[in-house]
Amino acid sequence: MNFTEDQIMIGDMVAKLCVDEIAPKAEMRDKEKCYPKEEVEALFAHGIMGMTVSENYGGSGADTLSQALSIEHIARANGGLSTIVAVQSLVCGILEKCGNEAQKQKYLTKLTSDTVGAFALTEPHAGSDASALRTTAVREGDFYILNGSKQFITSGQTGGLAIIFAVTDPSAGKKGISAFIVATDSEGYDASRLEDKMGQHCSDTAQVVLTNVKVPAENRIGEEGDGYKIALSNLENGRISIAAQCLGLARAAYVEASSYARDRKTFGKAIAEHQAVGFKLAEMKTKLFAASHMVYEAAALKDSQQPCLQEACMAKLYASEAAIEIADKALQIHGGYGYIQDYPIERIYRDVRVCSLYEGTSDIQKMIISRGILKVEKIRK
Repeated sequence: MNFTEDQIMIGDMVAKLCVDEIAPKAEMRDKEKCYPKEEVEALFAHGIMGMTVSENYGGSGADTLSQALSIEHIARANGGLSTIVAVQSLVCGILEKCGNEAQKQKYLTKLTSDTVGAFALTEPHAGSDASALRTTAVREGDFYILNGSKQFITSGQTGGLAIIFAVTDPSAGKKGISAFIVATDSEGYDASRLEDKMGQHCSDTAQVVLTNVKVPAENRIGEEGDGYKIALSNLENGRISIAAQCLGLARAAYVEASSYARDRKTFGKAIAEHQAVGFKLAEMKTKLFAASHMVYEAAALKDSQQPCLQEACMAKLYASEAAIEIADKALQIHGGYGYIQDYPIERIYRDVRVCSLYEGTSDIQKMIISRGILKVEKIRK
């Protein structure tokens, strides 16, 4: 992949920020389960939290590939922080694409300047099946009253704004879902329960309970019934972002393993010189190479406004599975030291495991890819 001067410049800027301000605090944030407030503020200050948003709304106007490179660098430094950034890009993308001008001026400008966003679709009984939502939004004059609960919501507690999907017409199935912009300080919005997770400890994952939350009708995105379409409208961007995150985590694991294998000696030579370890490193580097090309290609296709759902899903599927395998091999290379918290690979190993679960599980990616294959074959017939 040949990057433009702007993409290289942005990548170098984010990489320096990660080395100087993000990576040194990653271990502490993980152990203390502490929200990375200072790091998030630095990302806002450098224009990274609204990277692809138009400059008209305070964004940087960068392309998808630049965003992917940035998330990759951030994930390499701190996996949990990269999740906050990836979700922010999803929320910004939906508002810019589907919101009206008043909503963009009022809310999108906040998301590019100082406000973290949350994407609240998943529910306790509705994960991948978004059409099974139970949260309701009932119109009362100039307001909607929201009731229900959302599960596994990144930045659900620390975020200032949330895009919440709720049922406005129970009889219409997935065509009865609508989307709303909700301030998280609204009365009745409760994100007091945080999940005690395996990894990514600095990123809060909340259960959000909505009890008679009063939302102005002007905060509805699009028309009633557009919610399902809106939720699906930015799938490519979301999956490219998570694929880039996987790439960063995988690269971090590979670098740790490679460095350790060169320094650690057994039987009079570095363990990297032993075939059993050398072959593992070779497999890891090969998968990294393949994953990086898939991620960059999907991002480049999106930037050229070509259809890329298949490519985004393939990139997310391959990069997430490869990242988990690479992290596992990296821990194995470390031996017993990889299992203790003295070495970064233990944290990376925990952070990466969720990547094949969120933003569509591996099976969901396969389902979408296979449907695309069948669709193409039908067209050819």
